[in-house]
Amino acid sequence: MGVHNRSGFNGDRMKISEKIAKQIFNPEFQFQASRSSGPGGQNVNKVNSKVTLTFNVSNSALLDDIEKGIIMDKLSNMLDSEGNLQIQSQEKRSQIQNKEIAIRKFYDILRKAFHKKKIRKVSKPSKAAVEKRLKEKKALSEKKEGRRGGW
Repeated sequence: MGVHNRSGFNGDRMKISEKIAKQIFNPEFQFQASRSSGPGGQNVNKVNSKVTLTFNVSNSALLDDIEKGIIMDKLSNMLDSEGNLQIQSQEKRSQIQNKEIAIRKFYDILRKAFHKKKIRKVSKPSKAAVEKRLKEKKALSEKKEGRRGGW
């Protein structure tokens, strides 16, 4: 039987894929709204519809040290000097919709960071393919040999 951890979920250690699927990082998000340059017409100058989601990777209680290291390594170009991952959304006119989009973007980025690439299996060409290549090579060689004139 698992022990209650800080995230409130049972289990000694939850896989990162489960953490992402259950969206347990939401309590650690900080949001800031500002004026958008996106759609909205005249309203765009009056309403703070752009949303910036900030997630501090280094201070996260929900990530273990290995997961933090992977994020720091793979998303290093997206992190600021304090270890914050900032994601902006200004695609919609509504602040609420932009907030939802920013959260979705965060989880997509996290999913991609932890996605393991499949290792390509080295394969050999089939016997038929090798035979065909050698046959064509021999035919080309004979054709070129036939072009040579006997001096």
